[in-house]
Amino acid sequence: MEPHENEPDQVPNDANATAYEQTDIFAWANNLVQYVDDLKITLFFFNKNRTVYKVKLAGEAMRQLRPLFLDDVLEFVLGGAENGLRIRTFEEAEKEDNVLQYTPAANVERMTEVLNWIKHQTHEIEEFNDAEHDLKRMKGVVARCSHKDLPNSFYLIKTLPTSQIMKGHTAWMLKDGMFKPFDQLSALKIPGENQLLVVDQDLFVFNQAKLKSLFGYNAKDAYIAAAKAAEIERQFKLSFEAGAGFQSLLKDKPSLIKKLQKIEPGLVKQQELVDHAEEMGVSLMTDDSGRIIIMDGKDLTTFVNLLNDDYIESPMTGQRYEIIRKRPLKPPAEDETL
Repeated sequence: MEPHENEPDQVPNDANATAYEQTDIFAWANNLVQYVDDLKITLFFFNKNRTVYKVKLAGEAMRQLRPLFLDDVLEFVLGGAENGLRIRTFEEAEKEDNVLQYTPAANVERMTEVLNWIKHQTHEIEEFNDAEHDLKRMKGVVARCSHKDLPNSFYLIKTLPTSQIMKGHTAWMLKDGMFKPFDQLSALKIPGENQLLVVDQDLFVFNQAKLKSLFGYNAKDAYIAAAKAAEIERQFKLSFEAGAGFQSLLKDKPSLIKKLQKIEPGLVKQQELVDHAEEMGVSLMTDDSGRIIIMDGKDLTTFVNLLNDDYIESPMTGQRYEIIRKRPLKPPAEDETL
């Protein structure tokens, strides 16, 4: 399993680039069995800023990659095919026993950014050097797996918890029955459990918590936010820049996604919202037909804040505020009013 550094995935032509096709993970696993002994596996690290680095491995470490990343995934899927494993989207149900959840990979924008570097710009990726890049700053690891007879590579992704990283000045090693300094070496233990698998256009999630910690993606929140966004677009007349839309501007904005969970769009009418923005001195533009203009993420944030009633004028001081956190006041208990 020697690394291949500059072999990008096949890129679909424009006609098929946006055509989503669900992956049959059972058929994929069955087909992969014949190739597992000859897979080429290349390793990459990425940090919290999604900067990607190539990882150079010795022969002994290369031989550990397949059992560390792939064997348990294949065993889970192939065994599941015999035991009634169900493949469900995040939208269909919460995580259940004997269920493997998935979502289109394009939904997870931060992960897509990392994989696009690996797929299409491998030659520009710098090789990892601990003296320059610091192992403790790496957030995750990607194993790219490919074979000359497979149409596309597939990707296995795991976290790199700092608790599993040992540096020379903080660790000892046991040798010949005696603890000795670790010198200038660094050691890394990659988690053994299955976490994330990307096959073609789908992301299969074995551990939702790792998906959130690696890429800030909460599938349930994202689904609710998407439904709320669609409801808002039905109730309000909005105008976006060409090529943009509510959903695209919402991506990579976890605070807005969280805020949308509790918004009830039907509580306010469009003109009421526009008038309130003017009263608060909040910038909210409309076009000649009365549509609310949303040019970028900043405009979207202002619009969502208005929907969430985040701007208020104090009747006592006349000062205007943006409320960061709201806790509804409960009516006093009956014994408190006596």
